[in-house]
Amino acid sequence: MPGPTTSTHDETYDVVVVGTGSAGFAAALGAADSGLTVLMVESTDKWGGSTAMSGGGMWLPNNPLMRRDRAGDSREEALAYLEETVGDAGPATSRARKEAFVDGVDDFVRTAEKHGMRFMRATDYPDYYPELPGGKIGRAIEVRAVDRKRIGDWWGSCRALMPLPLATDDMWELERSWVTPSGFVRGARFVGRTVGGLVRGKLLVGIGAGLAVSFLDAVVQRQGVNLWLSSPLEELLVEGGRVAGVRVSRDGRSTTIRARRGVVLASGGFDHNVEWRQKNHGIDGASSGNPGNLGVPIALAQDVGAALSLMDDAWWGASTAAPEGHDPSFLVGERSLPYGIIVDAKGERFANESESYVDLGHHMLEHDGDGAYWMVTDVRHARRYLRSYAMDPRLNKKMIADGLMAKAGTLTELATTIGVDPQTLGATVERFNGFARTGVDGDFGRGNSAYDRYYGDPTVHPNPNLGALEKGPFTAVRVVVGDLGTKGGVLTDVDGRALREDGSVIDGLYAAGNCSASVMGRTYPGPGSTIGPAAVFGMRAGRHMARAQA
Repeated sequence: MPGPTTSTHDETYDVVVVGTGSAGFAAALGAADSGLTVLMVESTDKWGGSTAMSGGGMWLPNNPLMRRDRAGDSREEALAYLEETVGDAGPATSRARKEAFVDGVDDFVRTAEKHGMRFMRATDYPDYYPELPGGKIGRAIEVRAVDRKRIGDWWGSCRALMPLPLATDDMWELERSWVTPSGFVRGARFVGRTVGGLVRGKLLVGIGAGLAVSFLDAVVQRQGVNLWLSSPLEELLVEGGRVAGVRVSRDGRSTTIRARRGVVLASGGFDHNVEWRQKNHGIDGASSGNPGNLGVPIALAQDVGAALSLMDDAWWGASTAAPEGHDPSFLVGERSLPYGIIVDAKGERFANESESYVDLGHHMLEHDGDGAYWMVTDVRHARRYLRSYAMDPRLNKKMIADGLMAKAGTLTELATTIGVDPQTLGATVERFNGFARTGVDGDFGRGNSAYDRYYGDPTVHPNPNLGALEKGPFTAVRVVVGDLGTKGGVLTDVDGRALREDGSVIDGLYAAGNCSASVMGRTYPGPGSTIGPAAVFGMRAGRHMARAQA
């Protein structure tokens, strides 16, 4: 095996985990729960990774919470659904790895609960293809809102974006809180949850922030795992043909750490490495993932013989284009709401706007690569719904100034402003309006799936996803191919062990999360299909190291 060799170390642990998102915390949790000593290292000055920035959901089929609620699911149904949706996208999606994921759910959930993590189900959230064999509604779980004061000063270095006690099922209701009774009730509950926490002296956080806080409390505070910030990985150290430790940069000098049982790479993908994005994807990328995800550990794993897979793919979606100095806004619910469509540079629709975001991202890439796309809406889209990308008036003004947003009294004026042929856009809208009135999208089937309708407006008939664009002023927002992170990386086996091109195991090296090739292949079966497998395979890696000989 190529790679550096060392025989002296500054510190020694049983396990070294590189990265502090869900995969890393789950690996550390599994190892520490098994009695091993663990060190976690984070390359940036903020811990939590893309997990802390995310919606915090974990897609975990046939999980213990479902069984407690007597919500029907089974191993057989989960595997049938994975075969239907994921299929065969290479060795990362083998039947054995699918089974390892499904079979590993219980251990992760029960171990996390044992160490104080409190979960609840997102009962309303469907799988992304619920009509396929094995599809369900309510397989995702998330943490209950947790007091961030529990982790003390650690909160100051958390990469959380939204320090509010939100839950996954809040999001779709809050978007329409002005127009539906259930949305209003959900909004009132959210306000009550926030104020109630403050009254009790608590600063409650949910979704990704809550998950990160819960993980740190369970792993660092309760299990005593050490976590070093600003300690980027420099080398994987090899002794006697196995990965035996790491060299990191810390406090201005190189530090070597021996790992008696193994090293887990859980460091995220290469979301913000423009050179790699161009090489593997053909675009610069507009990622909503952790800005520290540059792919260095993936390259270092390859240096010691690891095979890579799915490097050409990502957790794609549509995002609003960002002005200079701002981040793109990943579109989840807004594109599914009535009174809006997404068109290409010609002014034509090209896909079901409400479909799974990874499918929409793939369709954008296939249709016109990184070309110009616009989300066109009428005034009711703005007046009726809470839209995450339009909540900051200052940002809206900057987007207009930069040509990324336009408003006009008529569709003809709007088309001229954004450089789209007015006749083509007019014909597209007229055709779509006809579908909205009959309730059937004859071109792309928008609104046919329960997943589409989850983010629709039930007060709009006959199709909650279709509303005619006929009331000005009209708005156009520039849309680009975005992502939640890349999904290619180190090829691993059922326990997260790194593999060579010939399928042999690299002893002592493990990978989980977005720095590994995803068991989900080229699709996204349900909400939390990034974090769910990351946590399960992280846990499996921790357990395997506990069984390994030092």
